Amino acid sequence: MADITIYTDGSALGNPGPGGYGVVLLSGPYRKELSAGFRLTTNNRMELMAVCVALEALKYDGCNVTIYSDSKYVVEAVNQRWVFGWEQKRFKDKKNPDLWMRFLRIYRRHRVRFIWVKGHATTVENNRCDELAVAAANGVNLFEDTGYDGV
Repeated sequence: MADITIYTDGSALGNPGPGGYGVVLLSGPYRKELSAGFRLTTNNRMELMAVCVALEALKYDGCNVTIYSDSKYVVEAVNQRWVFGWEQKRFKDKKNPDLWMRFLRIYRRHRVRFIWVKGHATTVENNRCDELAVAAANGVNLFEDTGYDGV
């Protein structure tokens, strides 16, 4: 199956506030950029939303996926396997259960590894994702983040 490289970033202007995500997907000679903005959300929700949207954009199951993210919230939750314990406890007292459940559904369809990168550093594609996320958050046609409960 295909080897896919994904870069993701999320941003909230204020926290909570308007937010957006940016994604760059790379596979061989192919490149795809995705982004969207939301009226009221948080940075962590946008970081996790970016990963969900990126994995959902893959056309085939069983891909080897490497995700580069500057979100320790997302990367450590998966790499340290915390999210699987949260799932067993039905995400009791955890934030963003809707997005974590969405993530786990698509995550299990692929072979995914996460690599943390320093944000706003020299990683060109991560910086591009940040540009996409901020532009989306500043956009005029913002979506409602229906899972954000304001807590």
